[in-house]
Amino acid sequence: MRFRYHQPIPNFYEIENPHHPKTTISDDFLKEFRDIAIASRFAGLSYAKLDDEFKKEWKIDWDNIIILKYAMSEEILRMDPSKEKCRLMDEEFQEVGAKTFALADILRENGFMADLINPLDDRVSLRAIALQSNDAVITRSNMCLFKEGLNLGFFMIETSIENLPFKDENELEWVRDYCSTCGVCIDRCPENAFDDDGKFLRKLCTAHREGCSVCINFCPFYKRGYDKVKKRYSRMKK
Repeated sequence: MRFRYHQPIPNFYEIENPHHPKTTISDDFLKEFRDIAIASRFAGLSYAKLDDEFKKEWKIDWDNIIILKYAMSEEILRMDPSKEKCRLMDEEFQEVGAKTFALADILRENGFMADLINPLDDRVSLRAIALQSNDAVITRSNMCLFKEGLNLGFFMIETSIENLPFKDENELEWVRDYCSTCGVCIDRCPENAFDDDGKFLRKLCTAHREGCSVCINFCPFYKRGYDKVKKRYSRMKK
């Protein structure tokens, strides 16, 4: 199981999928849906159109994905790794998961197919799907970074909606180059979960077993925010 301290989320659906789902959403309703999601504590939405090669690689037939991003509690992130921290992280995970079911029900009620993708199912990587959105990048510390922040968890909904605002290009590709010049996560990692070349060693990282979040807390993208780091990077490249 990828997130070892998370428990399965109960099925909270109250509405069944439509027999003949709609495939087109209006701009007004998509905005309304996004506003409801933001009011439900989500930090933002991204959209992924999975290509045929990706679907073949992961043996799935999904096409259209809504990514619902939520900011993990700063108070919890600052805690030292412990069973209590893992418990609190799971409570937050369960709470946001229930809100995701409610959002899926809104789509179902309005005639769209909407299914929550099981975040604990190792048959497909949600991080890999996030990269398909062209709205995220993997940092040197193996974290999934969106513009809204590094301290983001996310849930995903597979849907019948074909005309979501998918992105063709990824504006965050520069982050890989920036990370190669930084190294704060390497210097601060209490588990030395990087090899001599600065490559992340997942087997040594305790984030998914004990809730370690040191690399998040010290990362410039978390401490300063995406926009400020981008400005600094732009000055470095002049």
